[in-house]
Amino acid sequence: MLPLPVTFDTATIAGTALWAIALYWGFSPLSDRLISALEGWLGTDSPAASLVSVVPFLAVGGLVHYGLTLSLGGSWAVSLGVISAIGCGVYELGRRDGQASE
Repeated sequence: MLPLPVTFDTATIAGTALWAIALYWGFSPLSDRLISALEGWLGTDSPAASLVSVVPFLAVGGLVHYGLTLSLGGSWAVSLGVISAIGCGVYELGRRDGQASE
């Protein structure tokens, strides 16, 4: 079985990062729980906990970008990543504003 071709060009890195940001903001309650769990393992107020918590989102973002690149093409994968990052950013702002007004 031949491995699937993966090239690490600027579009792949940008698309993966955009999808990771979108997923991180879209699933922010999950990312907050992940940071809390990592702080328990690495020590309270550890900056490494925030950095390590991004790794699963980068992995899933890379898979989403790769899947969209195979199905729709590279430009669509990056474009949908931009749209998703903007939409999830607006969602996160609204969610935090709703929590602050409670």
